Amino acid sequence: MRIMAIDFGDARTGISVSDISGTLTGEAWVIHERNLSKAADTIASEAVLRQVGKIVVGYPKNMNGTIGPRAEKSEQLAQCIRENCDIEVLLWDERMTTMSAHRILSDTGKHGKKRKKTVDAVAASLILESYLAFLAQQERHNS
Repeated sequence: MRIMAIDFGDARTGISVSDISGTLTGEAWVIHERNLSKAADTIASEAVLRQVGKIVVGYPKNMNGTIGPRAEKSEQLAQCIRENCDIEVLLWDERMTTMSAHRILSDTGKHGKKRKKTVDAVAASLILESYLAFLAQQERHNS
């Protein structure tokens, strides 16, 4: 089953999709949409087109575990996606993901506008990697 991960932002939203087996991070890209409802429509359409079985929305809790405005927006996006398609949607704790994405891009020599264009796709890939690692660990534990 393909799994899609979302790094939701005000202007750009990163999307990453796994391979068909749901074990490797594959394609990643960014959509440019400021309207939450339109972003949810686009995400749902892309998920159906790519035959995704589950959507994981990054849930940026505060470092102390509380829910702030960014996390609330992610909750709203997740609900809008659920209303647009018949695919399971869940929230996934993604604290520090965007900071890690910036560090990765900096380490590979991407700065300024080049970094801004790809940081959300990298963050979505990190969310997806984290979720896939969790699934693999669960599978090992249950074996």
